Amino acid sequence: MPHRGAVFGLSGWSGSGKTTLVEKLLPVLAARGLRVSTLKHAHDSFELDQPGKDSWRHRQAGAVEVMVSSPKRWALIHEVRSETEPDFHALLARMSAVDLVIVEGFKREPFPKLEVRRIALGAPVLAPDDPDIVAIASDMPVDDATLPCFDLNDVQGIASFIVRHCRLK
Repeated sequence: MPHRGAVFGLSGWSGSGKTTLVEKLLPVLAARGLRVSTLKHAHDSFELDQPGKDSWRHRQAGAVEVMVSSPKRWALIHEVRSETEPDFHALLARMSAVDLVIVEGFKREPFPKLEVRRIALGAPVLAPDDPDIVAIASDMPVDDATLPCFDLNDVQGIASFIVRHCRLK
């Protein structure tokens, strides 16, 4: 049965804390009675479900289903070999029906996203150039009056925002 339900993403530079935030959000959303899966984009080859790796962390945190994608392979294990990487919508269509899919990566795809910022990275902000970013979570106060801003550790507040934004129960 193909995915039907809300899609919400976390966007940010490597090292900003996206995976850690997903890991914290999953049990909070599950405690609210939501079935949540994750879809993560990887930039290179990856080994699936090794302790400490992102897919393992997502599963351990309670995801109903975990899908990881990169130009070299995608999982629910499928070696790409000479094929091209499936696009975002093709991957999403392969996922089971859940209330919400949290997407980590795929920052150029058009769906609502929360920008995750870690000031110490010194990386450029994404929100001004991405109309799909609907909120920001940061480890430092953000001077952005146009979008809702959250402390990166306010997992309950971020979860409530996602639930409201996606019109979930």
